[in-house]
Amino acid sequence: MFQSGSSDPPEPIRMNALCDTFIMNGRRPSAAPVEVSRLDPLADPDWDRLVDSHPDASFFHKAAWARVLVRTYGHRPLYLACHQEGRLTALIPIMEVCSVFTGRRGVCVPFADFCSPLFFGRGTPSAVMGTLSTLARERCWRHFEIRGGPRMEPAASAAVSFLAHSLDLRGGADRLFAGFDGSVRRAIRKAESGGLQAGIRTDREAMLEFYQLHCRTRRRHGLPPQPLAFFLNIHEEVIKTGSGFLVMATDGPAPVAASIFFHSGTQAIYKFGASDERVQSMRANNLVMWNGIRVLAERGMESLHFGRTSRGNEGLRRYKMAWGTTETDLEYFRFDTRAGTWVIGRDEAAGAHQAVFSRLPLMLNRMLGRLFYPHLD
Repeated sequence: MFQSGSSDPPEPIRMNALCDTFIMNGRRPSAAPVEVSRLDPLADPDWDRLVDSHPDASFFHKAAWARVLVRTYGHRPLYLACHQEGRLTALIPIMEVCSVFTGRRGVCVPFADFCSPLFFGRGTPSAVMGTLSTLARERCWRHFEIRGGPRMEPAASAAVSFLAHSLDLRGGADRLFAGFDGSVRRAIRKAESGGLQAGIRTDREAMLEFYQLHCRTRRRHGLPPQPLAFFLNIHEEVIKTGSGFLVMATDGPAPVAASIFFHSGTQAIYKFGASDERVQSMRANNLVMWNGIRVLAERGMESLHFGRTSRGNEGLRRYKMAWGTTETDLEYFRFDTRAGTWVIGRDEAAGAHQAVFSRLPLMLNRMLGRLFYPHLD
């Protein structure tokens, strides 16, 4: 066991090139021990193969997202596979975030809207809880956080609760369009009649054009943008490999709105959207979303997740509901390793910082984003 306060604890598991095995809680129970293996998602194709075997796996469980985070921020993947009596019972994608400002912790997984452990057969949250608690102590984490999924313990309280919205893509474009609110259908028709063009883009130049819109949008919302390297790594690891695409709307040669979609299996997620507020009345955002939905449906996707929504953001909630989505709760759970308790947090998306960032020059906002985001998750 490592001493608390160690600045850089050694590996808790002795591993060969790809993985090794240890016993939960460091001892072998009298019956049916839970054996936990560490898999390196950056080098071991077995991780994605196992993830693909679970019906509830999402894009964020896959190795591509881990590569983006490692390349951009240097976060450390500690992805685990649990077995009992030789059978796979759970997969745990978790990354270690180390910061002199925000501390050392484990997150399932950073910058993902949701990414809970995956359970197979007899796999139970209590066994995963034991595994994560052991790992957290050995790695000297202040806490670990699980985004979505079942409660690890009956007494667990959600640290933060969001809303989630998902659209059933089955049934064809006509059925989908008819299911939209009338205001959405009118906005799409207005964008089309106004001469806007929208199409799928997968080239690097499109990502650079998106980033310009993204910086403007983030400042409008009072937030710094993620660094450009983050989006270039998304292009390299996700877009180029066929796990996502951009939809861009243009007014003549000028990009006016764009969105980024990811997908895995039959599930897709709308992850990023950006637009030029100077032409907001043209309803380019609606045209971009409609084109993304239509293309995903044509490619055989069965559902589109619209990402998490803060409970206090009623405007965004109404926007997502207007697309005919189904609304559910999305809970994040955070376990304080030192106190041994589940903690209650708060949604920090809104606050006084928004007024500051909304007034800063774009270049300064970009610089602050490069400084801040390596310490966030």
